Amino acid sequence: MQATCTQLTEIFKTGHGAVYQCNRNNVLVIDFAGQRCSFKISQLFDFTRKVNNIDLAAMIENTSRHADVAILMPYYTERCFVLTIHEVVALKELLCGAKAMIQLNSMINECLLQYA
Repeated sequence: MQATCTQLTEIFKTGHGAVYQCNRNNVLVIDFAGQRCSFKISQLFDFTRKVNNIDLAAMIENTSRHADVAILMPYYTERCFVLTIHEVVALKELLCGAKAMIQLNSMINECLLQYA
């Protein structure tokens, strides 16, 4: 799914990337490592789960040449993520912050509807 939305609302941003919301296409757009890709909300949470399941301790402890790289290929996007240990940490931070902001927004909307 291509990120073709022109009006993006920033959800969360770090020094390594950002997550935006596109209401027009009903997708979330990740801008990470100089590339953008879009996800539906359930796909983003699934991708976040996959990123969080990467075992950083095992990557650090393993001395083989391929151990310091994680490859993720979500089936719902055309992007292949080839991540170093530092990029995994940065992506985890970005996705965790975005998920927290989405959940916070949902809780605020529930409270506002309760008192409306």
